[in-house]
Amino acid sequence: MGIEFLCDVFQQHASDEAVVWKDESYTYGWLLEQLDVWRNRLDEEQIEPGTVTMLEADFSPSAVALFLALAERGCILVPLTEAVQGKRGEFIEIAEGEVTVQIDADDHAMIRRFDRKAEHPIYAELRLAGHPGLVLFSSGSTGKSKAAVHDLEPLLDKFRVPRKKMRSISFLLYDHIGGINTMLYTLANAGCLVTVEKRSPDAVLKAIQQHRVELLPTSPTFVNLILLSEAYKRWDLSTLTTVTYGTEPMPESTLKRFCEVVPHVRLLQTYGLSEVGILRSKSKSSDSLWVKIGGEGFETRIVDGLLEIKARSAMLGYLNAPSPFTEDGWFKTGDAVKQDGEYLLILGRKSEMINVGGEKVFPAEVESVIQQLDNVADVTVHGQKNPITGQIVCARVTLQEHEEKKDFTRRLKAFCRELLAPYKVPVKTTIVEDAQHSSRFKRMRQVD
Repeated sequence: MGIEFLCDVFQQHASDEAVVWKDESYTYGWLLEQLDVWRNRLDEEQIEPGTVTMLEADFSPSAVALFLALAERGCILVPLTEAVQGKRGEFIEIAEGEVTVQIDADDHAMIRRFDRKAEHPIYAELRLAGHPGLVLFSSGSTGKSKAAVHDLEPLLDKFRVPRKKMRSISFLLYDHIGGINTMLYTLANAGCLVTVEKRSPDAVLKAIQQHRVELLPTSPTFVNLILLSEAYKRWDLSTLTTVTYGTEPMPESTLKRFCEVVPHVRLLQTYGLSEVGILRSKSKSSDSLWVKIGGEGFETRIVDGLLEIKARSAMLGYLNAPSPFTEDGWFKTGDAVKQDGEYLLILGRKSEMINVGGEKVFPAEVESVIQQLDNVADVTVHGQKNPITGQIVCARVTLQEHEEKKDFTRRLKAFCRELLAPYKVPVKTTIVEDAQHSSRFKRMRQVD
């Protein structure tokens, strides 16, 4: 068990590129040597199996090796990135961190101990089994962040089956289930993990050209930024074969336009959650939002229009919230879906659904229409309470160029009336200049 199968891959491909960091190449042979370095250092620091260890880092050669060394030792890993710096203290308290390892911009590590003993019952369960753990915090965009605790063994197991070797961008963050999935998939198949210092359209697409990247795992928000910036015109993307997208609903208009500008690229919708891991998926086609999800170790069902998942890799529970599982072990995702045979159309979170006089409105559908309107750079749709209809549809719009609000609002409503049912047309429009996405490139949506 553990990471032995990964070490076997590393030995078989010792001279191959494993990680590109700051445009420098690090081989699988180097990664094996660095694993030894970390084994010795963990011994020196007396970091025992079961220790709750905060990993304050982004993807770098040392951060990759440390993740694996701690997993091998049977520690409980809690990755944190700059994206959650404002909640650092809160997260360390919730996780009951016993040790922190901070990896700086030069890839040097500093280890510090906290005066604390982690005694959460879930940790006791992991220690009794002798298994490594992984704690992931939710984004908390619509409420308090929850800390999901995984047994890391089942998450590692899914990578034992050899799959396609790919050169991948580490776009999703080090403390995100999607980022960890990208890292483990790439390493398990002797691919190359290409890191980026800045997650901007030009920086990412430049890295794709420079390092012959084949796979870009990203979010619909970032796809829209690529289109808006027209960075795809400035860089050679001929090596790029696959773009996977998830974390939030993709506006159909954004998907279809991206397919037009990169026709040689296969677009694949992914689906995963911090609580259950990443499911295998298959889109009906590159320009379709219908997707088949599941794979070995996963079961899905729909109850009252909402998706539920039973997973071998499901978390053990939350550190700071009640169990979200049904009595028979199903996780309620909160995602509303439509079904067509084996394929699903993910409409959006039930919590974000807008109820207009009993009619359901999902923000992504309205956003998809507004994105097609001239002079729109970005849009976020949300509901607002209303004494007559219960809620009304509201839109926050970022413009490409200045336009008088009265003129733009008139154009928006006329355009939407042609393509949407009357109750879906935004009643209130606000023009904003601030970015409408988080540091994880996920849309920040108000829920009222």
